Amino acid sequence: MTDTKTIGGKVEKSEAEWRKELTPMQYAVLREKATERPFSGEYEHEKRAGTYTCAGCGQTLFESDAKFDSGCGWPSFTAPAMDGHVDEERDVTHGMVRTEVLCSKCNGHLGHVFDDGPGPTGLRYCINSASLKLQPK
Repeated sequence: MTDTKTIGGKVEKSEAEWRKELTPMQYAVLREKATERPFSGEYEHEKRAGTYTCAGCGQTLFESDAKFDSGCGWPSFTAPAMDGHVDEERDVTHGMVRTEVLCSKCNGHLGHVFDDGPGPTGLRYCINSASLKLQPK
């Protein structure tokens, strides 16, 4: 028996189910808002073409065409793949004011967005590798 529910397009699971389905690092990032160490993530230096989906629920999040090397230590993207697939919330933890980025389908923590990216958006979506799965093209 599964505890997964889809309510209004959102995926909801029990903490036990999340722990069973995710690796410890994925759980820490997606469910507890942890951050992986800089330059340690699987996709930091990834160059293959493809679509990055949420490691928690599989929703499309970013395309490789929007990925760039920001030098910050985490995969960086200029924009989400689709409108409405990424939510943003104000984050005032750790003595900073930032904009947190979340998967709109499972509410998983992805990372943060900053306004110091390249054109055309000027944004840098700084995303934890543990929150992503690459679907190569």
